[in-house]
Amino acid sequence: MSIDSGQLREERPFDPYGAHRDDPYSFLAGTGETEPMFYAPLLDAWCVTRREDMVAVLRDDRNFSARDHNPRPAVALPDDVSHMLRTWRGADALAVGSLDPPEHTRIREVLNVGFTPARVRAFEPTIRSIATELVERVAVMEEFDFITDFAVPYSLEVIGRRLGIPDEYLDRCRTWSEQRIELMMVRGQADVEGLREYARGLMEFGAFARSLVQERLASPQDDLISELLHEGKAGRTLTADEASVMIPTLIFAGHMTCAEALGTILFQQFQTPGGWAEVADGTISTRDLVEEGLRFDSPLAGMYRTAVNDVVVGGVRLAAGSRLLLLYGAAGRDSQASACPAAFSPGSGSASHLAFGHGIHFCLGAGFARAELEIAIQALAGRMPGLTAAPGPLPRHRPVFPLRALTELRVRQE
Repeated sequence: MSIDSGQLREERPFDPYGAHRDDPYSFLAGTGETEPMFYAPLLDAWCVTRREDMVAVLRDDRNFSARDHNPRPAVALPDDVSHMLRTWRGADALAVGSLDPPEHTRIREVLNVGFTPARVRAFEPTIRSIATELVERVAVMEEFDFITDFAVPYSLEVIGRRLGIPDEYLDRCRTWSEQRIELMMVRGQADVEGLREYARGLMEFGAFARSLVQERLASPQDDLISELLHEGKAGRTLTADEASVMIPTLIFAGHMTCAEALGTILFQQFQTPGGWAEVADGTISTRDLVEEGLRFDSPLAGMYRTAVNDVVVGGVRLAAGSRLLLLYGAAGRDSQASACPAAFSPGSGSASHLAFGHGIHFCLGAGFARAELEIAIQALAGRMPGLTAAPGPLPRHRPVFPLRALTELRVRQE
């Protein structure tokens, strides 16, 4: 039995940018069992809170499109800004996360080659070297912001080195990524000139990616961009335009979510009775800590999908064109995900999650990300066994939902 969405239209004041910014989970608690679908006016989307419904949607690429999977600005943008936002990658260009089959299938097959287990293992010594160097840099500080001083530069340098981004461009890549977030997250009264500055930054980002591709076409290096252009599986490679479109996404996703996850993992472990000492002495394995961190508070709290046909989700009939927000974070708090879904408890049992998505859009860099997170934690635990949160108020989250990013995390050694 299903209910028509027009008749139901159950609205809930879900506000992950304001009232529920720091803790959306208390608001969502139990909804998977009692209210697996509700409409959030602020997001103009149907929120899917039950894990099995999310999995069903993610497996069904015939009825659901990923084309509009990013958050939308909540206010109308100036025409010139809107135009730049649509065209900074190139005319009508979409990254792989926004593609549906068959285009998605072909691009994904080439990209997968760069993140095979063998490729990840071969790159691990480089990741360890980056982690070790950064840990030595912060270890001499009496107190520091873990996000700004370690998590962000670490994750940015790792993905930059894998792609082949010159070091002198890494800070600009971070700025361009932040400008993209600002444009996607515009809410309320906006500074028009500020928006134009962000949009011009994105145009620079696209131009940078295209120039880098041209350099690698002419002179291949030992990096992922060169692999995508010259070493595709069974002779399949990306065109220059396709590679140019993907570079900003790989930079953005490759460093943002890793930095966010590291911050969350450390923050949550600091709050447990055993604290960081249980990581340093091996009581808690790095693998268990990473998986529990991804389950408990996923760095990507959700992803949007659009129904391309009339469909039924969670017992609700939705018309074609309906927008859905799959709340991956809520799935991690499902009773099937953990023995104690509302408690952060590494190694206590199952740590099932959807932090990397599911189906054809499952994160192609999941193995890479897991290695990156584990190596960072191992390096920190080995050199800084007395790490703990510095005194002060609890850190807050940035208003960048569905990303889950702490504004800062002050830490010190005891």
